Amino acid sequence: MTIGLPYGRELLRGELPDERVLALAENRLETYVPEKSEEALIREAMENPIGSAKLEELARGKERVVIIASDHTRPVPSRLIIPPMLAAIRRGNPAAKITLLIATGCHRGTTREELVKKFGPEIVETESIVVHDCADEENLVTLGTLPSGGRLRINRLAAEADLLVSEGFIEPHFFAGFSGGRKSVLPGVAARETVYWNHNAAFIKDPYSRAGVLADNPIHRDMLYAARKANLAFICNVVINGAHRVLGAFAGDCDLAHRAGAEFLQKLCGTTLPIADIVITTNNGHPLDQNIYQAVKGMSTAETICREGGVIIMAAACEDGHGGEVFARTFREGGRAAEILERIEATPASETEADQWQSQIFARVLKKCRVVLISKADPELVRSLQMVPAANMEEALAAAWELVGREGSIVVIPQGVATIVTPRG
Repeated sequence: MTIGLPYGRELLRGELPDERVLALAENRLETYVPEKSEEALIREAMENPIGSAKLEELARGKERVVIIASDHTRPVPSRLIIPPMLAAIRRGNPAAKITLLIATGCHRGTTREELVKKFGPEIVETESIVVHDCADEENLVTLGTLPSGGRLRINRLAAEADLLVSEGFIEPHFFAGFSGGRKSVLPGVAARETVYWNHNAAFIKDPYSRAGVLADNPIHRDMLYAARKANLAFICNVVINGAHRVLGAFAGDCDLAHRAGAEFLQKLCGTTLPIADIVITTNNGHPLDQNIYQAVKGMSTAETICREGGVIIMAAACEDGHGGEVFARTFREGGRAAEILERIEATPASETEADQWQSQIFARVLKKCRVVLISKADPELVRSLQMVPAANMEEALAAAWELVGREGSIVVIPQGVATIVTPRG
């Protein structure tokens, strides 16, 4: 069997023995063809909102309107979503003062150049745009307490808006279940302390904090509460493929419309797979596999069906290296993965640190499985992060077989970030 996996900006090819391969995961995201254009899908969703009135109706009599928009780290086709949202608001109230609030979460601020790339020059020139800063205390307000006990602090513009709405996209998320919807508020425009509390060790450890899971997910529960408390009245979210083309659009109530989008996505990328000795996966290629930190997401998908003591072969170019100094130092200097995991899991929610959640999930993966990383990163860096380096699939398979034996069974998940896996049996 010859396979081709997304790897950087190219395909990584390799040959696998047919008799060892139990399954090759199918993902319909790349083959699904919608019956309507991207613009028509978005227009139809906004004209038929789920669980709410139309946006123009909501805008009537509302003076201060805030649209939470995704930042430079998200491939949301904002050029297609924001114009009809602006038009709908102005139909409802031509005098509305509209602000685009960029949901950076705890990321760095989005630059003007990135805004132009995202929205187009006309919107950047003519609309009021504010970039959220999670550490700007003067522009953060407290809205009470999250169900889990943390303080809910969000951007003042969002909290004081007469009408708060958002755009975004829905994809599998490795601990929030799905991106999109309520995430525009938390973590999108929340204070650093609120984001860190929501990403605490106990929540990350919870068995319901997994890709594709919303029911009983404590991270989702806090996020949805935050969105309701902030009065997020309307969303327009899309589902996109690897080429960032819109496959489906969902508008309306921040929970009901989001759930409809999640169900649509689940049908395209959800799959049931057998447990295997060796699981081969990716981080969906560029730009998602630029560093090891991000590659943890694909590993977490493979972890779902890799047997205890098995091997994950992770194909991620990682041309930018580790992706986070604190993250890298944790695994270079923190001892064995089991020790790191035990230490993180004992950390109280109020003491959550930057990137702790990523380190926790990586340590969880490493405790359960060995990871062979096919990448362009320095092999010594890969070894220092407790993985086995490989330059190609042939090397990776040789390393895996040395660890589990040549009779080891194999499952392949070509789209590690965009696949929701349920173990079979």
